[in-house]
Amino acid sequence: MLRQTRMLTLAVVTAALTVSAGGYTGYTASAQQARFDAAALIKGYDTYRQMRQASPTAGVPWQYIGPTNVSGRATDVAIADKAGRRSIIVGYATSGVWKSDDNGATWNAIFEHMPSTSIGDVAVAPSNPDIIWVGTGEANLFRASLAGVGIYKSTDAGKTWQHMGLPETHTIARIIVHPTNPDIVYVAATGHGWTDNAERGVFKTTDGGKSWAKVYYKSERTGANDLVMDPTNPDVLYASLWQRIRRKWSDPRVEPGYREGGIVKTTDGGKTWTDASNGLPKPEHRGRIGIDIARSSPNILYAFVDSYEIGREPQANERDAYGRPIENARIKAAQIYRSDDRGATWKQVNAVDMINHSGTYGWVFGQIRVDPTNPDVVYTMGLGLNKSVDGGKTFSGVNGPAATNVVGDQSGGRVHGDHHGLWIDPANPLKMYNTNDGGFYHTEDGGKTWKFAVTAAGAQFYNVAVDNSTPAWAYGSIQDHGSRRGQIILSGGRDKIPAVRWENAPGGEGSNHAIDPNNQIVYSHGFYGNFSRTDLAEQEKARAAAAAAGGQAGRGRGRGQAGVTDIQPKLTDLEAELRAQWMAPIAVSVHDGSVIYAGYQYLFRSTNKGDSWARISPDLTRNDQEEMLPKHSSAIPYQTIVAFAESPKNASVLYAGTDDGKLHVTTDLGKTWTELTERIPVRRWISRVVASGHDANVVYVTQQGRSDDDFAPYIWKSTDAGKTFTSIVANIPAGPVNVIREDPRDPNTLYVGTDHGVYISRDQGKRWEVLGGGLPSVQVSDLQVQGRDNILVASTYGRGMWVIDLLKTR
Repeated sequence: MLRQTRMLTLAVVTAALTVSAGGYTGYTASAQQARFDAAALIKGYDTYRQMRQASPTAGVPWQYIGPTNVSGRATDVAIADKAGRRSIIVGYATSGVWKSDDNGATWNAIFEHMPSTSIGDVAVAPSNPDIIWVGTGEANLFRASLAGVGIYKSTDAGKTWQHMGLPETHTIARIIVHPTNPDIVYVAATGHGWTDNAERGVFKTTDGGKSWAKVYYKSERTGANDLVMDPTNPDVLYASLWQRIRRKWSDPRVEPGYREGGIVKTTDGGKTWTDASNGLPKPEHRGRIGIDIARSSPNILYAFVDSYEIGREPQANERDAYGRPIENARIKAAQIYRSDDRGATWKQVNAVDMINHSGTYGWVFGQIRVDPTNPDVVYTMGLGLNKSVDGGKTFSGVNGPAATNVVGDQSGGRVHGDHHGLWIDPANPLKMYNTNDGGFYHTEDGGKTWKFAVTAAGAQFYNVAVDNSTPAWAYGSIQDHGSRRGQIILSGGRDKIPAVRWENAPGGEGSNHAIDPNNQIVYSHGFYGNFSRTDLAEQEKARAAAAAAGGQAGRGRGRGQAGVTDIQPKLTDLEAELRAQWMAPIAVSVHDGSVIYAGYQYLFRSTNKGDSWARISPDLTRNDQEEMLPKHSSAIPYQTIVAFAESPKNASVLYAGTDDGKLHVTTDLGKTWTELTERIPVRRWISRVVASGHDANVVYVTQQGRSDDDFAPYIWKSTDAGKTFTSIVANIPAGPVNVIREDPRDPNTLYVGTDHGVYISRDQGKRWEVLGGGLPSVQVSDLQVQGRDNILVASTYGRGMWVIDLLKTR
């Protein structure tokens, strides 16, 4: 048996390194400088929790400000029926687990203060509905997905939880509990997202999670992505295998040499397994596979295969989901296979082309469900929720027409897109519960109408920017919801800041925002550096004119709207193709509002608000051609500038950090650049660079190792403009660290946002405390100080936007 009493492998270094251009120059205050494994992350979280309880500001509450009309990606749903009462249990990608005991009218968070609130799957023991299992680590593997730390169990319907091992799985895709013996549980784990590891495959416990056996294992890159049990024989299970890794420059797609994906079957409870892939696409073409069994006829199974067989050439001007031209041949993508002989053979049954079922990112999807009473009724989850009544031959959408809720639906009256989970009531198949990138929806009429459940869960903010309006607006981009803005309303009292609806704002779902403080201009972008400038005053004029004429004008994000100008830099013959990250940086100079900066692999500067640009740097990345795929729909721009800072003290001093761990400075407005990379001894993504507003020689740098499966904290400070750097991690027990900010009034006060919460230091990073109370344990993706109002705003990736009153923390 594989015991999950893993020894911690965190190496603790009790002295922080001071690094200069000449190498290591000495040691300073204590810090932890090492890579974490998941078990150490759990221990680090325990320390964080103790620090939170002991914090001098624990009595100062974080206040949720919304959005009240937007949720976010939900991954799975499970049902607990007990004594005629139903509980709906929903797992979210980064928001923990939520429970409703009144058919979705109200919700309570039951899994929000944990080492990881990224949820891959939830399951209820059929023989005891008080037993709930939660597998942490979303298995869909988006670029911003967060790693899990194993599996948890509750025996009191979610009141309390116990960690039950499997910490190094990082992603758990499915949990199956034996129908009559709640101590027998199977887990399908896909393993680390970014690195190879052995803790993946199918695991089994027979003692309620005290110990686990790895009952099926293929390799360090092939995990089990789905698992289904025969309802007539619990010793018969089918598992789908997915060979994948996410790279910094590519989605987790089938790569040359991959041949390990497929379906396997056991008839003896996992002791032995046989291949059950006969009839599926060739092994080298098998991407992600979802499976399900017909409960009313267990000899029938369905497989939803993301097939990499070549389908067709791209159509004229065809683009991928991010608006990029598709230049290479399209794969067949979504295909439906059926077995009528318990997995002995498979036959493709879809009679229509499903190439667009999952867009150009089928690796995100792969879920299929069979109606529990009719083996010919099948549902697939992709961009939409689809239904077949002819055994998978043809499909139609089940997305509306209307989704209603008393506070208003977030998606214009239809079920949100990008679907990840579905539960069909075996007693009434017209009743279904659906999870998607918009949250949780339920129907009682087979999908003719849907209800949307608004909770404080879900909204996955990548960032926050604030303006100086009265009341101030907070801006942020939300995964799959575009950019939104909401007001920070203080008129009712600083201790009663309300949660509000958020309206559309300039920018797409992956946009940074730069706000000109002197007028109503917002700079933003959609994807990968396609920047635009939005004049909010012009938009309001257009809206007023349209209203007077009896029409309606849009606000915010769309090009072609009044007040929106495309300002993306144009290529010249002297420049290579521009590369920009998903959220490329853009900034307005604090010295001159007409000057803006934009980051690609080069840094660009405009002196006329983006009407024209000058390239003021060479390529500041490694420019490693092996990490740049040829142009096609699976390539992701990498080796780009992701962090930028202009010195508030000197307009000629600029810093730039990249996703491949490089750091540069210029002191002459880009005429010459000095590389500082080797002065920081860790090659990790530069998450923030902040030039001090109090001291021209001080600069702060944070790094995050998420795309290296690294949970260590990295925070650096230089007091000599980058000549040397000292770690100021001090007593912060775990990372990743996403952001650092200075207090604009007190040069000694710093704020840091990590994947667990917010820290404050009052002595320039020598010692840290957890800031405030009531903030869920969730990734804090960004922080901004609204200086006039003395409010700190925290964007979270999974629990919306929060604020804290700094007057009460000083």
